[in-house]
Amino acid sequence: FRNRIVLSPMCQYKAKDGVISDWHLQHYSRFAFSGLGAAFIEATGISPEGRIGHGCTGIWSDSHVEGLSKIAKIFSEYNCLSGIQLAHAGRKASYLRPWDGASPITANDKLEPAWQTIGPSAIPINNSSPVPKEMTIEDINKVRGDFKKAAQRADKAGFDIIEIHGAHGYLLHSFFSPLSNQRHDEYGGSFENRIRLALEIITDIKSVWPENKPLFYRLSSIDAPGQGASLEDNVLLAKSLKSVGVDVIDCSSGGITGSPVLTKSKIIPGFQVPYSEKIKKDAQINAMAVGAIINADQAN
Repeated sequence: FRNRIVLSPMCQYKAKDGVISDWHLQHYSRFAFSGLGAAFIEATGISPEGRIGHGCTGIWSDSHVEGLSKIAKIFSEYNCLSGIQLAHAGRKASYLRPWDGASPITANDKLEPAWQTIGPSAIPINNSSPVPKEMTIEDINKVRGDFKKAAQRADKAGFDIIEIHGAHGYLLHSFFSPLSNQRHDEYGGSFENRIRLALEIITDIKSVWPENKPLFYRLSSIDAPGQGASLEDNVLLAKSLKSVGVDVIDCSSGGITGSPVLTKSKIIPGFQVPYSEKIKKDAQINAMAVGAIINADQAN
């Protein structure tokens, strides 16, 4: 990295069938020559059902590689390391775009058909959300295979970095949080069982991802004050992720029950930096801070 400033993945909801367009090329090009040390393409679905919504970029097909490689090439030309975030939205999939309401797609929406969501348990996000299908072992194995194939395509497209999305209530976070995972098999219950899928996916990816390319993992450092996974739980998770080959922990928060903040009324600048500091110190792993980092003095 030529510096420590990294553009985090930010959903654009502009793709069609997961394929990027000229709009994406223009959008990401401006970051390529902005002087950043690295930049990530938005959360990219490892499967059609893993998208948040119809506008999400995808990497479940070889047909997606050509477009993604154009972005990776632009980043490379301007000495900005290229990253892509691999994601499965789990029970938070099948949602309308933010400007269309950011609500679950209804069964009678003909423009954007809904699909069956999945999760560790048949527990909806809230009373207005559909109940996800509790995943079978076959479903879990499919997700593992989809992440592995996505990593292979990311390498083929020329990306320098992969980040696995394990935060914000999406699939891997929902397995980790006891608020959303009430399984009674080897993927639920104990801490070791709830992190099992994440560790398996990392191991699968490491078997095909070049050793000289970094692997990031985004986690929600805390579910909510006094609820779900704590910061101490995430320190233990970070240690386990390091043991299977993760290089950097990208520290966000919330998403299971909402985003926790350090004040009762508003998000304050840098409110997640202390999470990153603790995980870096206690888990002895490189960490990245994200969220409400506003100006240069604060970043320094």
